Amino acid sequence: MRLDGERMVVGIKDAAKLIGISIICCCAVLVCSLFLNYYLDILQIEDLLSSEQAVIFYHAQVSTAKVVCSVSGGCLLLTSVVMLFFYIKHYIDTHKKELGILKALGYSNLKIARNFWVFGTGVFLGAAVGFLGAFLLMPEFYERQNEEGILPEIVISFHPSLLLYLVVLPTIAFAMLAVLYAFLKLRRPVLALLKNDFQSSAKIKRFREGRDCPFLEDLRKHTLRSKKTLVFFIMFASFCFSSMTQMSASMNELASEMMGVMMLLIGVILACTTLLLAITTVIKGNTKTIAMMRVFGYSQKECCRALLGGYRPMSYIGFALGTVYQYVLLRITVDIIFKDMPGMPAYEFDFPVMFLSLAFFLIVYEIVMYCYAEQIKKISVKEIMLE
Repeated sequence: MRLDGERMVVGIKDAAKLIGISIICCCAVLVCSLFLNYYLDILQIEDLLSSEQAVIFYHAQVSTAKVVCSVSGGCLLLTSVVMLFFYIKHYIDTHKKELGILKALGYSNLKIARNFWVFGTGVFLGAAVGFLGAFLLMPEFYERQNEEGILPEIVISFHPSLLLYLVVLPTIAFAMLAVLYAFLKLRRPVLALLKNDFQSSAKIKRFREGRDCPFLEDLRKHTLRSKKTLVFFIMFASFCFSSMTQMSASMNELASEMMGVMMLLIGVILACTTLLLAITTVIKGNTKTIAMMRVFGYSQKECCRALLGGYRPMSYIGFALGTVYQYVLLRITVDIIFKDMPGMPAYEFDFPVMFLSLAFFLIVYEIVMYCYAEQIKKISVKEIMLE
C-alpha cells in the first residue's frame, strides 16, 4: 500500500498473495468448463438418438453435468468468497495504522475501499487458467465420456457465453465484492485503527470468561475462537482430501480413469493450498506470542500444542464430513441419475479405501505440522522483541 499522488493504491504485489483464491477458482472453472461445454455440445445431438439405451445414457450425461457443476461449482464458489473476505480482513488488520493515517488525512472509506478492486485479479488469473486448461483436456474428456460409442460423435465447440459466465463476470463480481467488503470493514473510528484496537467487547468478554483455565489450554481455545475462518479452511482442506481421494478410487468403475486422476489431483491441490494458508497465517499471527512463551521457558512442543493442537480435531471432523459427502453423492449418481443405465455397477461404501485415505491424510497432516513446528523453533526472540 502506498500514497501515489492523491490516491491510495493497493498494489498488484498485494493481490499476488491471493494464490489460494486463484487455485480454487482454477479448479472450479476447470471442472465447470468441462462439464458445461460438454452439456451444451451434447444438446446438439438429442435429435440424432435412435435407441432407448442412447436416450437413457444421454439423459444420464446431462444430469451428471448439472449435478457436478452445481455441487462442485457451488462449494468452490462459497470457499472463494470466504477466502476473499479473509484476505481483505487480513490485509486491513496488518495495515491498520496506514489506513488510519489515510482516514485522518481526509480520505473517505469509499475512496480507500475502491482500490481493493485489484483483489479480483486473483480470480481472473485462476479462472482464465482453468478455462484454458479445460479446452486442453476436452478432446480426451469427450472421448472418455462416450468411450463405448453409445452416443453419436460429439463435436467440441467454443461457447462465448461460458467465457462470459465463468471468467469475465466472476472477475467483475469479485472485484465489486472486494470493494464492498473493504468499505464495510473500514467503517471504524480513526483512533481504533491507529490504536490497533479491533477486538469487540463480545470477544474480550469471551476471552475473559476463560481466564481461569490453565494458560496453554486458554491460549489454544482463544486461538480457535479468534481465527474462525482458519478453522473453516482446516476443515475444508481435510474435507477436499477425504472426498476427492475416496471418490477418485471409484471412478475407474463408475466413470473413467481420467476422471479419477482429475479428482485426485484437484482434491490434493485444494487440500494442500488451504491447509498451508491456514497454518502459515496462524504462525505469522502469533509470532510475538511464541516469542514470549519461549522467553518464559515453554518448550517448542508446548508452543505447537497451544497454537496448532486445537486444529487437529477440526481436521478429523472435516475428513468425516468429506467421507459422508462422497458416499451420498455417489449413491445419488448410481441410484438416481444412472439407475436405468444397463450394466451400471452397484456402489457400496469402500472401507479399505477410506482407511487408506485416512492413513495418507494423517501422514501428510503430521508432516505439515512437523515442518511448521520446526519453523516455530527458528523464530528469533531478539528480532521479535526489537520490533
